[in-house]
Amino acid sequence: MSRQASRTWVAVLAGIVVIGGIWWVAKGPGGGKSQADQTVPVVAATVRQGGFVVYRSQPGTVTPSNSVLVRSQVDGVLKRVDFTGGQLVKQGDLLAEVDPRPLQAQAQQAGGDLARSQAQLANAQEVLKHYNALLAQDSISRQRVADQEALVRQYQAEVKAGQGRADTAQLQLSSGRITSPIAGMVSLRRVDPGNLVGPGDARGIAVVTQSQPSKVVFSVPVNVVPRVLERMHAGTCIPVQAVGDGPDDILATGHLLAANNQVDPATGTVKFEAEFANADNSLLPNQFVTAKLPVQVLAQAVLVPSAAIQQGAQGPFVYVVKDDKTAAVVPVKVGASDATTTVVTSGVTPGAHVVVEGADRLRSGTAVNATMAPEPPAAAVDSAACRDGNAGATPQAPNARP
Repeated sequence: MSRQASRTWVAVLAGIVVIGGIWWVAKGPGGGKSQADQTVPVVAATVRQGGFVVYRSQPGTVTPSNSVLVRSQVDGVLKRVDFTGGQLVKQGDLLAEVDPRPLQAQAQQAGGDLARSQAQLANAQEVLKHYNALLAQDSISRQRVADQEALVRQYQAEVKAGQGRADTAQLQLSSGRITSPIAGMVSLRRVDPGNLVGPGDARGIAVVTQSQPSKVVFSVPVNVVPRVLERMHAGTCIPVQAVGDGPDDILATGHLLAANNQVDPATGTVKFEAEFANADNSLLPNQFVTAKLPVQVLAQAVLVPSAAIQQGAQGPFVYVVKDDKTAAVVPVKVGASDATTTVVTSGVTPGAHVVVEGADRLRSGTAVNATMAPEPPAAAVDSAACRDGNAGATPQAPNARP
């Protein structure tokens, strides 16, 4: 390339640089946007003050209010089974029957022995009457009368013993009809007809469980136990939820029934027991659930949406929308929280506006165009499962850990 062509290209490049510089100065460092165009749109919510329930979720096990292993009270061959697994039965319903023929034979034999003893007694009593008449005429010795009186007493004793054997035989015969001792749900049968059964069978014939009501047994860490016991001793009915696989899978709602009187040294927990009406049999014996228990009620807490809480090198903070429509970084101290709400112990006051959406584009002093989020619904009172309507101090809220 000639020297003249080189100078031409240098002049062209220099012109381009000058024109670009003029354009940059004209447009400014904002890339052609005015200060108004740099305002960041955000969604803000109002810091509020109100009640907050601190919940504790603990694994628990469902236990029936009653559970009975049904066995045959007599030895014999199982003749028939009159139930199917999962069937709801009432107290006294027939479940199974032992072959009654051997029991009927024993009852007949005991009845015959009793009848013989009764006949012997009646005869001895008639003879005694005759002897007493002869004794009054001085026609018989007193010793003979005494012997007859002893014979009457002997037959009376035999009649009592025979009556006991007959009653036992009848009881055995009636026990051959195996009935449900309680109302509830019967399990799968554990023995088939044709097998020998008896009182010594460890497996039994079936298990009947009374699941209305049911109980859930769970353990609570000892550090939160005093708060719960304080409310229990004050007579407050404390609602408890039985939760399934997910946090929204609420199987049943009941109330706290009892607490153990000692700490398990291996786990540092105290066992609690909650009762559930279980009218729809949604809780099954030995089912694993999560017991959701309110352990503390904060009456006048400062509440901030959990989405507003940011984490920085110095700890948690929030972006507060100031009166001049700029964002300010405000460090906060947080307390209990749940999926939607966090208790703030210092940093902001009720009425302040905090950013809940768009915080990732903010810095301290950034101008914002805030749209206010709708107010959350007021907390409802969960008293459906509490006795005597004594649950007014326990508002319903999502799960929050202390």
